[in-house]
Amino acid sequence: MHVFSDRLIRPGDPAFFDILHSYNGYRTCYYRTLAVGSASPAQRDAYTRCREYMDAAIALVRPGTTTAEVVSRWPKATEFGFPDETAAFALQYGHGVGLSIWEKPIFSRLVSLDHPEPLEEGMVFALETYWPASDGWSAARIEEEVVVTADGCEVITKFPAEELLVAGRKYWTAGGQLNTLRESQSQLNTAAGRGETSPQAP
Repeated sequence: MHVFSDRLIRPGDPAFFDILHSYNGYRTCYYRTLAVGSASPAQRDAYTRCREYMDAAIALVRPGTTTAEVVSRWPKATEFGFPDETAAFALQYGHGVGLSIWEKPIFSRLVSLDHPEPLEEGMVFALETYWPASDGWSAARIEEEVVVTADGCEVITKFPAEELLVAGRKYWTAGGQLNTLRESQSQLNTAAGRGETSPQAP
């Protein structure tokens, strides 16, 4: 995000988007992570973990719950590779959405545990979760917008985010359609590369 280059997007790359719209003066803010062409098991696992944190937070949203209760379901910064909550700020995060993109209430382990804010019916906010992949270079990011109802909440973002989506064209090999769940390094997708057989000399 906010870093640009002339590098082409390639199959196996993760891509995430922060979708910001304005309609009649009201804003939206939600993330979607996609895998391009195919996704590695590490990317899928990171996405699954990210989604679990999102669902745990959404399950708590109702009038009377505090921002501290919601963020207590999210991992500490040290659990996903950061030295402290300041360094990880805005990775596990939530914020009000209305006439501006960042409004109250604020959900962050950096501030919410010491300064909890109660949730009220009618509040609209976005919740954001993040989890790094075990491959050391990719990650997952999900953001959902919710409105607090009398007995819970309603998620108002409609684009699917339950599972990692693979976007882009379908690729074909001589043996058929390329598997969309594959390691990004080609040799790791062969039996020999996985160490299941010994490579045959030509």
